[in-house]
Amino acid sequence: MRRALILPLLFASPAFAQTPKPETTAPMSNFAYPETRRVDVVDEQFGVKVADPYRWLENDVRNDTQVAAWVEAENKVTDAYLATLPGRAALKGRIKQLFDYERFGLPEQKGGHYFYAHNSGLQNQAVLFVRDGLNGQGRVLIDPNGWSKDGATALAEWLPSEDGKLLAYSIQDGGTDWRTIKILDVATGKETGDTVSWAKFTMGVAWAKDGSGFFYSRYPEPPADAKFQALNENHRVYFHKLGTQRSADRLVYETPTTPKQSHYAGITDDGRYLVISTSEGTDNKNLVHIVDLKDRAWKAKTVIGKLEHDWSAIGNVGTKFWFATDDGAPRQRIVTIDLADPALTPHEVVPEQKETLAGQSIVGDRLILSYMVDAATEVRRYTLDGKADGKVALPGIGTASGFGGHPHDGETFFAFTSFNYPTTIFRYDVKTGKAEPWAQPKVAFNPQDYAVEQRFYASKDGTRVPMFIVKKKSVTGPAPTILYGYGGFNIPITPGFSAGRLAWLEQGGVFVVANIRGGGEYGKAWHDGGRLANKQNVFDDFIGAGEYLIREGITGKGQLAIQGGSNGGLLVGAVTNQRPDLFAAALPAVGVMDMTRFDRFTAGRYWVDDYGYPSKEADFKRLYAYSPYHNIKSGVEYPAILVSTADTDDRVVPGHSFKYTAALQHAQIGDRPHLIRIETRAGHGSGKPTDKVIEETADLWAFAAKWTGLAIRDGGAR
Repeated sequence: MRRALILPLLFASPAFAQTPKPETTAPMSNFAYPETRRVDVVDEQFGVKVADPYRWLENDVRNDTQVAAWVEAENKVTDAYLATLPGRAALKGRIKQLFDYERFGLPEQKGGHYFYAHNSGLQNQAVLFVRDGLNGQGRVLIDPNGWSKDGATALAEWLPSEDGKLLAYSIQDGGTDWRTIKILDVATGKETGDTVSWAKFTMGVAWAKDGSGFFYSRYPEPPADAKFQALNENHRVYFHKLGTQRSADRLVYETPTTPKQSHYAGITDDGRYLVISTSEGTDNKNLVHIVDLKDRAWKAKTVIGKLEHDWSAIGNVGTKFWFATDDGAPRQRIVTIDLADPALTPHEVVPEQKETLAGQSIVGDRLILSYMVDAATEVRRYTLDGKADGKVALPGIGTASGFGGHPHDGETFFAFTSFNYPTTIFRYDVKTGKAEPWAQPKVAFNPQDYAVEQRFYASKDGTRVPMFIVKKKSVTGPAPTILYGYGGFNIPITPGFSAGRLAWLEQGGVFVVANIRGGGEYGKAWHDGGRLANKQNVFDDFIGAGEYLIREGITGKGQLAIQGGSNGGLLVGAVTNQRPDLFAAALPAVGVMDMTRFDRFTAGRYWVDDYGYPSKEADFKRLYAYSPYHNIKSGVEYPAILVSTADTDDRVVPGHSFKYTAALQHAQIGDRPHLIRIETRAGHGSGKPTDKVIEETADLWAFAAKWTGLAIRDGGAR
């Protein structure tokens, strides 16, 4: 029942001035970039005149023909350059081979049926299967691969009803965050006719225990010309009764006086209570209201009434609820609250540990708690009253997720993955404590050929920061390296397998993850150490990682590329401005690049918890000082840069990357290429078809190889 994170921002209203005389200026580089129109747009904020010559590139590509023409021209130049890169075809072919293996998602058991996602290898979208019984024959329930010609319409969230007879599922088109929810009869495979459109950030649905309908969250339908750019406000929880129109859906919960709040609903396993979590941003602070569904009035009872801490409902037995919270415990603890207690006093069950609590569930009358130990998973068991009850044995150092189920279930499932361990699904017997593989993929590589090492390095202020270094055991001495980072929103970057990344490693490249501040690897303090006034620590940590890799001989000068997406795209853009001499290539993806205007589009307003408010002077000055778009240093040699985004991204709108790229191409920053790769009919990442993922990965690796000196061989491994 954990709420959703809306990731990569309050509305600023500076004085706005625009002259009607546009200027088209040839870019100052020997590279033949398209000419991009510059306009005289200036925002004056707190006495600072902020030029925004590419403001027009914020317009929606669907509605603005000039922006559409710019996208086409930029892609034409980028495609022509990428076609010249040696090894690009070989990389694409090898990545395709590596992707061609059977993949399974975590199963969900309802009514004796096991529902799970499956991809045979190169299918653009995963297919939903169902088995009758644990070892039954799987049959196709939903195959989204025929929903669109380009494969960009995806099956998103799904959840079966309690008896397993019905399935609610959502459709995601072209990578958008908007969802259309439909209902399927599991026995016949036919739709019931129920349709709920314009759902967003709803975490799927929450079925009523009797299967009569479901709870979900949505915003008001946006204006037709602003569906993918308008601010998201007035989130509400509704109940849809099966067989009725969406217009008849019952409003369950809203906060009209606080339109910036978002609400997420979950049903308890006994079906009696609806738990509503309310947040206003991404800082892991939420309110909790609980509705007793036996009361026909469906009145929400306030359980947590102040936005001060994180409260994640785990489950209940009768009126007693278990929560994970950082109230009095920056690394989280487990408490109970009894609804029958008028004071609603929390009682500690499992105290805060040295490690950070990252996941929790109640299965088989046991608390299953996942902790991060230096960014890797350790799973511990406790009785419901908090007595230690052993650990769940894992295959090695990596990331385990899942462990869903009911309090009285005898089994649960989890996924385990690491850099050299393809994601494997395990069935776990809660009574015996034994885990057995339920779905184990076979990938055309030998895990024993690869070394995964964790090291620690000192950042600028002396903070000890962990990193994972992955490479073939045969690679010695400095080698071309990709350094990856995120550093924000309390999100940890933990070990995980990537078929696309394997293609880089096979060629003799090195891949490194720096677990920098701003993430959730070490709890609240680690997150706070990299947000708001401390955001520069994130950049210092990442720069420190690059310096360490060169100093220790992992990579050499001119061999280091950096990569990050979303908040990580901001990271790459910022450190490239601050230390352009350190990197040979930069790969910022779907990044937040204009830090003075991020809060004006779609979900951007949520991000002020990590970044601050552009409308507040102190915050603005910090944001403006590192904003990638505003701090490009003309006259300085920059690394080769390949920006990537999608023309229909409605999470971090593509105008961020468009403006940043135009500014790069205009500036005098050397003759290395500064290009943008703009995917069509794709969003922030989820739902992207396999064929587009393969093509994009090949382009990124070929670009990075060219500028770090990695020679690509047709045979793959060296």
